[in-house]
Amino acid sequence: MVNVADSKNQLDRLTTIWDEHLQIAKTLPALASAVSRAIDLIYSSMVSGGQLLIAGNGGSAADAQHIAAELTGRFLLERQPFRALALHVNTSSLTAIGNDYGYEHVFARELSAHARPGDVLLAITTSGNSPNILRAIEAARKTKVSVIGLTGESGGKMRVACDLCLCVPSKSTARIQEMHITISHAICELLEERLSAV
Repeated sequence: MVNVADSKNQLDRLTTIWDEHLQIAKTLPALASAVSRAIDLIYSSMVSGGQLLIAGNGGSAADAQHIAAELTGRFLLERQPFRALALHVNTSSLTAIGNDYGYEHVFARELSAHARPGDVLLAITTSGNSPNILRAIEAARKTKVSVIGLTGESGGKMRVACDLCLCVPSKSTARIQEMHITISHAICELLEERLSAV
């Protein structure tokens, strides 16, 4: 039997969650100029033969794979695949590096193996303070790889470490991640349009 009081509370909670989502989504136009610069940075790299390397933990790792899939597969247009790689997808490398060097090195080692000057790293962390993401940014700097950060309100330590840091104005991990994929879809759509026209 359904408890009517619990059902009403659940409906109220759903409305609250979606209202929070919509309120934060309404702030995204303030990031439009920075997102446009991110698209320019990735486009310039790819049109010159570079690639997009993407790193994140947990839900952000899922987002990294999602973004790579949109670019190597397709988003909306039939076209050639674009070079994009989520740095955590080789589980043997991930676990070997984590075991032998420590988990904070997993993305830095992968980036050092695959990156070339002129590539772009998209570093995703809601806090901006994930040690393995910060190490990946350090490795990117040594390899002359540009860094775009995708994070939350404060930006954490990552804010000053990136060439460009996109900070979603929220402290809620869930809401930040929802905006991250909204921003990423916009990047994929516009990047696809521009690269397909080359």
